[in-house]
Amino acid sequence: MKNNIAPLPEEMEEAPLPRSLSAEEARRLREQNPPVSPWRVVAGQAAMGLVVALAAWALSGRQNVGWSALYGALAVVIPAAVFARGLTGHFSSVNAGSAAVGFLMWEMVKIALTFAMLVAAPRLVAGLSWPALLIGMVLAMKVYWLALAFKPRPKTKLD
Repeated sequence: MKNNIAPLPEEMEEAPLPRSLSAEEARRLREQNPPVSPWRVVAGQAAMGLVVALAAWALSGRQNVGWSALYGALAVVIPAAVFARGLTGHFSSVNAGSAAVGFLMWEMVKIALTFAMLVAAPRLVAGLSWPALLIGMVLAMKVYWLALAFKPRPKTKLD
């Protein structure tokens, strides 16, 4: 049987280490790749929730279905707003370590708040429609993808 594996070279070439960016290079990189604001995503989720709730109410002809869809969207929007507020706070921007810990902490808060809202749903929404609630949740969550698709365009200089 023939060996098809290439032999290792005598001396392995070391990969070049990434170099630090200068302040000007970092500024240009940020201008070319503007970040998506978490508040823009939250606003998009709220708008999507309102549209889904009105569509659910109009298509079913039942008000409780619209409220269920709206509550499902709110079970995404409210925890996302708390998460965004936590991530944009001062503590999360002190250094990389605190940013990572803050991200995980606020993600756990977001999950717990979503869970609590779902547990409370039958007591808060009269005539709850679980399918409508889930549709409202899913469509509100999908706004993350729309936010990436419609992220801010890089600034161009007119020379």
